Amino acid sequence: MTAMIQSSKEYAEALFSIAVENSSLDSYLSNLSEAAEIFKENPGYVELLSSPAVELSERLGLIDAAFSKGFEENIVSFLKVLCENGHMHGILDCISEFNGLAEFYLNKTKAKIYYAQALSEEQKAALVEKLEKMSRKSIEPFYIEDRSLLGGIKVEIEDLVLDGSVKKRIKTAKEVINK
Repeated sequence: MTAMIQSSKEYAEALFSIAVENSSLDSYLSNLSEAAEIFKENPGYVELLSSPAVELSERLGLIDAAFSKGFEENIVSFLKVLCENGHMHGILDCISEFNGLAEFYLNKTKAKIYYAQALSEEQKAALVEKLEKMSRKSIEPFYIEDRSLLGGIKVEIEDLVLDGSVKKRIKTAKEVINK
């Protein structure tokens, strides 16, 4: 494991412990989601906060200015610690690690559900219910239209792919015929 990934994991674990200890996990998740969007939309901001050409006090002031309103104090402090220790480039990895810890703690997971034709609300509810029974976790579904499937659905949940698409059935039939 590279040093950057290891430090991202350690920072995330420390912040996660504080979130759980303070019974503020939902708030931290919300704040970190918002921070991730800010950093993704403004990649130059991470560069600025990482630049040794800018005084540390100025970089910390930029964090205060951007994150003090509406953000948990510990989130702001967390960002400052990353900045002070030269680890701002790992902020998105830290947030990703934190989210993974939270999903495990809350027994949640995400499912990407690809469809060729729109699903009704009843179909969506039934599918999520079936996936929750199968995984024994609370499912957060993300629906993605993919007309190349021709029909049916494909589900990606953790490391599992469930492919019930017409495209997959045609491919399987071709393989059987060509043997």
